[in-house]
Amino acid sequence: MAKKIYSIGIGPGNEKFLTPQALQAIQESEVIVGYSFYFEHIKQLSGGKELIDTGMKKERERAAKAFELAEAGNTVAVISSGDSGVYGMAPLLWEMKAEKVSEVDLEVIPGISAMFAAASKLGAPLGHDFCSISMSDLLTPWEKIEKRIVAAAEADFVTTVYNPLSKGRFWQLMRLRELFLEVRSPETPVGIARNVGREDESIEVITLAELDTSKADMFTVIVIGNSQTFRNQGKMITPRGYYANKNESNDKLGRKIMNESFQTILENIDISDKSLAHIWVALHCIHTTADFKLNESVELTNGVVEQLHEKFYSGKPPVIVTDVSMVTRGIRRATANKLGLQIKCYLDDERVAAMASEKNITRTQAGIRLAVEEHPDAIFAFGNAPTALIELIKLVRNGKANPAGVIAAPVGFVNVKESKWQLKYGCPDVPAVFVNGRKGGSNVAATIINAILSWKEAEEMHPGEGL
Repeated sequence: MAKKIYSIGIGPGNEKFLTPQALQAIQESEVIVGYSFYFEHIKQLSGGKELIDTGMKKERERAAKAFELAEAGNTVAVISSGDSGVYGMAPLLWEMKAEKVSEVDLEVIPGISAMFAAASKLGAPLGHDFCSISMSDLLTPWEKIEKRIVAAAEADFVTTVYNPLSKGRFWQLMRLRELFLEVRSPETPVGIARNVGREDESIEVITLAELDTSKADMFTVIVIGNSQTFRNQGKMITPRGYYANKNESNDKLGRKIMNESFQTILENIDISDKSLAHIWVALHCIHTTADFKLNESVELTNGVVEQLHEKFYSGKPPVIVTDVSMVTRGIRRATANKLGLQIKCYLDDERVAAMASEKNITRTQAGIRLAVEEHPDAIFAFGNAPTALIELIKLVRNGKANPAGVIAAPVGFVNVKESKWQLKYGCPDVPAVFVNGRKGGSNVAATIINAILSWKEAEEMHPGEGL
């Protein structure tokens, strides 16, 4: 009469990780089938029981022997390290039961997986979405394993790596590191847990850049953090978001939406070689336009963000002059009023039309001439008219204007790129923000001013002050 097979996870290698349910199943079994190395971890429980070792890489023979013994009327324990359903014997036993159409009762007894035991020693690295990847290519082609590595890295999963190294598998770990570094920071925390729960246990937290083959063997579990994982007192922690929710609980709705938008943008642009100032300005531009390509179009010179932010908060801020009135309407009024900022557009000044007619120039050119007469050291923001920017460049080069900074974001097709080149190469000492190419606009010029006004929020990546 057919009896029973227990597929038992015995934990990572110490009796204290053995669950009461697993202990009871071992005690009920008459025969224990497994790899000899695993018997060492339950030897105090195996007295008087028949032990059958089929050797390493003999999983099918092990499963077949278990069914043979059970069908002969024995209660059999098939042991796996960790959890038998995680790279263990449970899937194979269920497959064989289906193949044999066997009436043997098969019960899976859960165990503490090596990755959970490792995580407990490393701190709390699995606090958010995670996955596991086995580097063993004995049963899975490397091409498929590599696809899984890329998917895990790009999806920002915390990733647990099993079987990272063996005598015949010596290069795959470095390939995994290479793939992760394409999308993850070199400073990403990485946990190295070897022989967890055993006498020679070792635990270490390093960075992704420091990961190499000297750190691992077949008894090692590696945990690679996600973009939010951080190191603290030798541990690695992946936050679930409780502190973020607490810190943002008093934010107004507009600011909450902007924060969420920034996180979405960050997931879709490459910032690996960008300064924080560039990232901050680019995020504002992309948030305003939904154009991810602006990350590459934005260019900063002469410490423009830091310099202008300091001037804004100096107590005596320079006047902001815009080429068109639409730019003035996009600058955050609450912040500007608090700082005593004057924001001026001369386009509707009654003197402009007369000057434009008399000098045969555009109204925006005339507006800039008037602005320079009254405020030669202003911050000039251009979101529409390249002719106005070219006019300012002439006045700078003639010594009539000394702008504190320039936002060069005129948009269009005629003289747009040329106007930005003239500023970049003709006035190289002027602190400037460029939106290179034909892109720009009044909304973009205004949001760049807002980014500079809120520069102090950049390090914590908490935008939306004044919304």
